[in-house]
Amino acid sequence: MTFQRARTEEQREIRRRAILDGASAMLDEMPVAAVTLNELSRRVGLAKPNVLRYFESREAVLLELLDLFLREWLAELAGELAAGVGEDLPMAERATAVAEILSRSLSGRVVLCDLFGAQGSVLERNVSVEVVTRYKRASLERLATMSGLLGKYLPELGEDATLVSLQAMVLAGALSAYSTPPPSLQAAYLAEPELGRFHMPLADSLKMALTATLLGVLPR
Repeated sequence: MTFQRARTEEQREIRRRAILDGASAMLDEMPVAAVTLNELSRRVGLAKPNVLRYFESREAVLLELLDLFLREWLAELAGELAAGVGEDLPMAERATAVAEILSRSLSGRVVLCDLFGAQGSVLERNVSVEVVTRYKRASLERLATMSGLLGKYLPELGEDATLVSLQAMVLAGALSAYSTPPPSLQAAYLAEPELGRFHMPLADSLKMALTATLLGVLPR
């Protein structure tokens, strides 16, 4: 794919969308750490300096994708919670159902979890104050959305709905790193099954962690 020079706002938006789509496709094939600007520019048919006209760094591209994927997930999560949590159930049963849905939903979005895991240590470091401020402002809106969803089904959480929402994202990022071991580690697990204790399936480990978090925060 090659582009002519963008001369209108519409053309510039097409370039931005192509860069984001290219990065998204790369994340379907490789972890966040393997995504490079050189390969991204090759895939979208733009010279690297031209990519940098639209995004100041690789991390800026990935932060925007993270926000996009987070918005998409929250839109789907609303329907999943509505279908899976009975609002008339006892509190503990509602908490268990919410934890189950969160863990199942997040574990089905490996790329989102990978981006969560890279956010604090990688993605927020090679960006300007302007970019990270814009991203954090958007994140506040996503956090409010998620807190509202949790509060709808677990009103007993009160203000702790925000804390639980943050912890769910952090846990998803941290635990996802252990759920997809690299080839060398997979080979080690096969050679010595005892080592497999270190392999934590994401859905199971998230469900346990989120259930414990919710039941621990809710009033007794």
